[in-house]
Amino acid sequence: MRLILLGAPGAGKGTVAKLLTAMDGSVQISTGDILRAAVKAGTELGKKAEAAMKAGELVSDDLIMGIMKERLQEADCKNGYLLDGFPRTIPQAEALKGLLLEIGDELDAAVNLNVPRDVILDRLTTRRTCVDCGAIYNVKSNPPKEEGKCDKCGGAVVQRDDETEEAISKRLDVFTEQTAPLVGFYEKEGLLLDINATSSDAVVESIRAHLAK
Repeated sequence: MRLILLGAPGAGKGTVAKLLTAMDGSVQISTGDILRAAVKAGTELGKKAEAAMKAGELVSDDLIMGIMKERLQEADCKNGYLLDGFPRTIPQAEALKGLLLEIGDELDAAVNLNVPRDVILDRLTTRRTCVDCGAIYNVKSNPPKEEGKCDKCGGAVVQRDDETEEAISKRLDVFTEQTAPLVGFYEKEGLLLDINATSSDAVVESIRAHLAK
């Protein structure tokens, strides 16, 4: 399967991606991951990306598309891939369309995970993260056995600065402004699969049913 996962921060894209990749051996690709990998590998594009990041600048779309082109042609993408958090803007979506044409590939669907804003706020403001090993907890549904202490490594479990109600509201506003228009773009392309994403299993089932048609 070749999918784009669209959805606000906290919509559950990461969880859904893990379930889908386990199903058919496709790979999850996020822009952050491929940028870090290119920097680590010291490729020409990686060096340029690193220079931009060190200068505190956004990595240009041209650079991201160059790195994405290399990544999508690697052997592990033969079984399929899930693009998580990319594209973020209409120009990136247009560029991706051109890139896929160029490498002779095409998308099966752009899956939009629809989650009500109040659910996302509740989900993210109750999330806690271990500062040492990165384990994720939820004070309501999955708290650590000992308050404030990680079950796995004993590190401090805290609320991240970007997961306070004010910070999340801001992130959701930015998402709505920049990324939500992609839903309209992929609808016009005839690729949109809109899913009410209350449960990850239900999302996976809907995607499987759609691809089987």
